[in-house]
Amino acid sequence: MDKHTIEKNEEIEIDLSRLFGAVLNKAWLVVLVAVLCAGLAFLGTFFLIAPKYRSSAMFYVHNSALPAGSAALSLSSSDISASRGLVKTYIVILDTRETLLDVIDYAGVDRTDKELRKMIEAEAVDNTEIFRVSVTSTDALEAQKLANAIAHILPKRISSIVEGTSAKVVDAAVVASRPSSPSYFKNTVLGFVIGFAVTVAVIALRALLDTAVRTQEDIEQVCAHPVLAVIPDMETADEDGYFYGYGSKNTTAAPKDRKRALVGADISFCAAEAYKLLRTKLQYSFADKENCRIIGISSALTGEGKSLTAVNLAYTLSQLDKRVLLIDCDMRCPSLESKLPVAGAPGLSGFLSGQNSLRDCVQLCGLKDHEKAFHVIAAGQNPPNPVELLSSARTARLLEKLRGVYDYVILDLPPVGKVSDALAVANETDGILLVVRQHDGNRVALSAAVRQFEFVGAHLLGVVYNCAGENSGSYRGKQRS
Repeated sequence: MDKHTIEKNEEIEIDLSRLFGAVLNKAWLVVLVAVLCAGLAFLGTFFLIAPKYRSSAMFYVHNSALPAGSAALSLSSSDISASRGLVKTYIVILDTRETLLDVIDYAGVDRTDKELRKMIEAEAVDNTEIFRVSVTSTDALEAQKLANAIAHILPKRISSIVEGTSAKVVDAAVVASRPSSPSYFKNTVLGFVIGFAVTVAVIALRALLDTAVRTQEDIEQVCAHPVLAVIPDMETADEDGYFYGYGSKNTTAAPKDRKRALVGADISFCAAEAYKLLRTKLQYSFADKENCRIIGISSALTGEGKSLTAVNLAYTLSQLDKRVLLIDCDMRCPSLESKLPVAGAPGLSGFLSGQNSLRDCVQLCGLKDHEKAFHVIAAGQNPPNPVELLSSARTARLLEKLRGVYDYVILDLPPVGKVSDALAVANETDGILLVVRQHDGNRVALSAAVRQFEFVGAHLLGVVYNCAGENSGSYRGKQRS
C-alpha cells in the first residue's frame, strides 16, 4: 500500500469544509440565538441599566505670569508647551480630597469625595493646552451642578498652589438633554455579535469533537478504500422478527407470517438494488479469480449491521445460481440464528473443537420456495477461546476445503474494534468488507479498524455505508447487527 493511503488511514484531519457545513446546516439556529441575544441585550439595557448624563466644563491652561494689561504680548511656543505639561498637574490637583470636598460644598450635593472621584473624568483636548472636566451622574442636574462647581473651585485652587499659572474657564457646563450612556444600539449590536459568535463556536466545536459518521464524505476523509455500496435504512418493526422498509414512512408492523422476512422481495427496491450493486462491484474486484472467493465482513463497532450485510450479500449472490456458504464466525455474540430459519447449534465452534463433523454443521437456508437457497454454518455453542479456534490450523484447512465446494464463502466476523477474533482469520480471506453505519459509526474507530486489518496484511475491498437515511439525512433506523 502506498504512503499516501497509509497516512490517510492514520489521520483524521480538521476539515474546514466540514465545520463550515455544520455551521451552515444550523444557520437558522445561529440567527435565532443571535436575535434572541440582541433582544435580551436591548431589554437588559432598557430595564436594568440606569441612564447616565454627562456635563462638561472646559479650561484653558496659562502658565505665564504676565500682568494684566499685557495681553497684547504674544505667548511663546515654550509657554504653550509648558501649559500642555501642566494639564496633568491640574488633573492631579482636581483629584485631591480637599478640592473634591470644596466642590461638594459649593454644589450643595450629598456626595462623598470617593463617590465624586468616580464620577469625574479629566483629559487634555487633542493634546492642546485646553483640558476638559466631565461629571457623569444618573441625575442630569446634579452632573451640571458639580461640573460648574469644579469650574468655580479648580481655578482658585490652581492659582493658590502653582504660582505663575492659571486656569480659565473656556466653556461652562450645561444640563445634558439626553443620556450619555447606555447606548441601546451599541448594546443591541453587541448582544447580536456575541450570540452569533458563541453559537458558531459551539456548533464548530461540536462538529470538531463529533467523530460519528454522518455522511459518505466522513468515511472518505479517514479511509482511502472506496465506498462500494450505500445501503438504505431498514427499520425493525417488532421484537420477534424483522421487517424492512425504506425511510421513515414504512413503519407498519409485519404480519405474523413475515417475521423472518430478511431478504428478497420483502426488502425495499432501493435496498435490493444497493445489495445488487455491492454484488456487482465484488465480482469486478475478483475478476481475475476463477475459484472460490472467501469474503470476510466486519465492522469497527458493534451494532453497525455487519451480520445483516452478510446475510443479504449471501442471498444476493445465491440468486445468480452461485453456490454460497455463510459462516457465523462471531462465536462470542452469534446472531445469524436470530435472523435466519436455522439452528444455532451444531455450528462452527463444534466443528473447530472436533465435537461435530462438517456435514452436521452445514444447514440449507431456503427463505422462500421460489428463491435460490444458500448454506449456513451457525456459530454454535459459545466457546471459552474463540480467537484460538479461529487462528488454528483446523480453520485454515476448513476454508481451503470449502474453496473446492463453493463459489463464495461469506464470513460474518466479529467487530474488530472490540476483539481480535476477526484479525485471526483475516489472512485466510480473499478480501474484507468493513460495514459502517450512519450516525453510529465512528471515524476514529473506523480508522483504527483499517489500520489493524492492514497490519495483519488483510486485503481490504472497501466499505459498505449502512443504514443511510434518504439523502444521508438524519433518519435513524434500528437495524441490529
